[in-house]
Order: sequence, then C-alpha cells, then structure tokens
Amino acid sequence: MQDNEEVVAKTIIYDLIILGASGFTGKYVVKEALKFHNSLKSIALAGRNPTKLTQTLQWASQPHPPPPIPILTFDTSDPQSLLSLCSQTKLILNCVGPFRLYGEPVVAACVETGCDYLDICGEPEFMERVEAKYGEKAVETGSLVVSACGFDSIPAELGLIFNSRQWVPPAVPNRVEAYLSLESQKRIVGNFGTFESAVLGIANADKLLELRRSRPRRARPVIPGPSPPKGPLIEHQKKIGLWAVKLPSADSIVVRRTLAALTENPVGLPGVNESAEHSEKREAFWSTVKPAHFGVKIGSKSLLGVFRFITVGMFMGLLGRTAFGRWLLLKFPSIFSLGWFRKKGPSDNEVRSASFKMWFVGCGFSNNSLVSEANMKPDMEIITRVMGPEIGYLTTPIILLQCALILLSQRDNLPNGVFPPGIVFGPTDLQERLQENGISFDVISKSSLSA
Repeated sequence: MQDNEEVVAKTIIYDLIILGASGFTGKYVVKEALKFHNSLKSIALAGRNPTKLTQTLQWASQPHPPPPIPILTFDTSDPQSLLSLCSQTKLILNCVGPFRLYGEPVVAACVETGCDYLDICGEPEFMERVEAKYGEKAVETGSLVVSACGFDSIPAELGLIFNSRQWVPPAVPNRVEAYLSLESQKRIVGNFGTFESAVLGIANADKLLELRRSRPRRARPVIPGPSPPKGPLIEHQKKIGLWAVKLPSADSIVVRRTLAALTENPVGLPGVNESAEHSEKREAFWSTVKPAHFGVKIGSKSLLGVFRFITVGMFMGLLGRTAFGRWLLLKFPSIFSLGWFRKKGPSDNEVRSASFKMWFVGCGFSNNSLVSEANMKPDMEIITRVMGPEIGYLTTPIILLQCALILLSQRDNLPNGVFPPGIVFGPTDLQERLQENGISFDVISKSSLSA
C-alpha cells in the first residue's frame, strides 16, 4: 500500500491546470494566474492547440517574457487523455464552454481521479446534472466539484450572504432583490460563449425541468413573513436610480441551491480534516446567515435601456426554441443582441472601461415577533452593494483564482462532493480576498419602511 501511495504522490506535479486557456475568458484567467505565480508551486496550461496556448502565455505575460509554464494537450472527447491530465494535478480550472457540450467529461475525469474541479459555468442544467450524477462518487474519491466560480454566481452568492448578515437579531430579512447594473465609458460587449450558452439553455429548458422532476425535492428554507408579491414587469427602483426588469440568469438558481444545502446542513459543510477551531468558526459564521426570498433584475438608468433588455430577451426566447431560430441567433449574434454580443468579443480597451454594480435591496422585519401579526408588511430595509471591474474578463478571473488559492491552501477545511459555491466558500476568507483584489462589498443604507 505504501508503494501505491508513493506512486500516486509522484504523479501530482501541478497545483493547478487551466483548461481552455486560449479561449476568450481563458486567456484572462491565465493573466490573473500569473499574478500569483509565486504563490502557486506549479501551474500548467492545457488545450487542443499548443500553438494558441503558447501565444496566450506570451500575451498574458506582457510586457515581461513568458515564464516556463508547461503546455499540455488534451481532447474532451478522449477520456484517457483527460484521466491522464487530472492525475497530474490537485486542481482543474475549467474555462471550456458551453459546459453542456464540453464540461461533463472533464468533471467525470476529475471525480474518477479524486482531483478537485472549479469552473466558470453559468448553466443551471449542467450544474444540477453534475450534482445528481457525480455527487456521491465525488465524496467517495475525495473530489470537490464547484461550478459557477466566476461572475456567475459568486457576487450574487456572497452579496446575499453579506446583506443577510447585516440583519442583526431580532431583525430578520424576508426578501432580497439584486439589481445588476453594467456600466462602461465605451460600449458594453459580451463574450460570444456566454451568448451561445444562454441560447442552448433556452433550447434545453425542458431537460432541466425533467431532471428536477426525477430528483427528490430539496429542503426549503423557512423564511419569516409572506411570500413577496409578483410586482410589475418593469420596476423603477428610485433609491438606486435604476429602471429594472427580471433577469433569467443562473444566479437565483445557484443561490436557491446554496440555501437548500444550508437548510439541510444548518451549520454548513464540515471539512474533510478540519480543526476544532475551524469547525467552531464555520458554525458561528452560518449562525449569522438568514435565508430570504431572492431574485435578480437587470437595471438601466434609462427606461429605453430596459426596453432594449426586453427586446433581446424576446429575440432569444422566441428564436431559441427552434433549430433554425438558434442558427440565426448564433450566426448573427450582434444583430439579435442589439450589439451586446459579437463573435470576436470586446477589445482590451472595452474590457478595461467596463464595470458592474450589483445592489442588494433587502426588506424584512425590525423584530421577528412582528412576523406573526396579521397583515404585517416588512418595516425595515437594508441596501448593500457589490461592485467591481468588467464582469466576464476581469471579475470572473479574479474570483476564479481566489477560489483556487483558497481551495489549495485550505483544502482540509473544505468538503468533498458537488456543491454550489456559496455553501463551500461562504465561511472562508473569499470576501476579504476579493476586496483586496478590486471587488468591494459595502453597506449603503439601513432604514425604516413606512406602513
């Protein structure tokens, strides 16, 4: 047995391998990883085309010469090459999307070899399918699989937790609505891969419903007070200066999964080999987090901007249901997204000029005892905000790398299995790390609501 352990130990030669490093987002992940090259014992880049990977490394290293980072080749359609890749590293960072097309073989290889896995997926059907299919085996093999470790959905997860923890007993939240505002001094241009994933998500919406029906119902958190009213299609949120409409993103789904996991595990998830001190810290952290109804809206400072959101949503909703419609959407993304997405992605200047603000407007009760009173409406409001640089190429790599550094340095304090990011990284120092790297968390106001 000792010999086998030594053989396995010798095969682990990298801290992490970045998959899809030459893609739009992948190259920015490499650039972010190079900032922490000294903190990581060894990293490698992996993809199908070694030439493109070499060019990515040169681009990411500018103005310095590229460091001697190994370039590895793999193919998601070749299980053996993936198993070989995963057996060489502690952690895989997967940037190869759409994940419903290319993600599962990578997860399967990680779980098989006991390798840890993080990705930047924002596709609910993929995440829930992976949890259903690989959750038990990941526990057995010692693998931790966490999707949505980018802008989808860490700002929403940590943002809700941050707002929730401002409700000091006896105050309790009832609902928290997130309002996303994308800002730029130039034009806002998104990644074509994100657009493609959204189109495929619409096409496969029935598969997600089918998957959910086939699984046991998750525990639902007990939330004080009534369910929030549906509200108007278009909302004018005067306190933050935005017109807003509901955003059908992964964020609310991922947050609900974390709240379900927390309901099933009220003190969080024990680490595989955590100390008594960390166990106490984890339990104390989760005792301060209160569940709430959660939704996400996308906002604009003008009513015209909201109508633009609605128009793009209608194009995608109507055309995404048929093969010909999807062909049109993916062939002419710039037309049907009204210029928001294009195949070549944004320029470096467009990336640097963009930023986001995510406002969390929490409504609840100043005293938990008020909840039982007939027809009692929320009488208290807490507004918090998460703010940072461009979402796809700057914020996402920052978040992914900080999650990776936590996983590598604090692995004993983290569980095995397949989970959403909030329940895994909530009690860690991820929020503090993000704040040190340009993503801020602020309390904006606490006030009473008139009856």
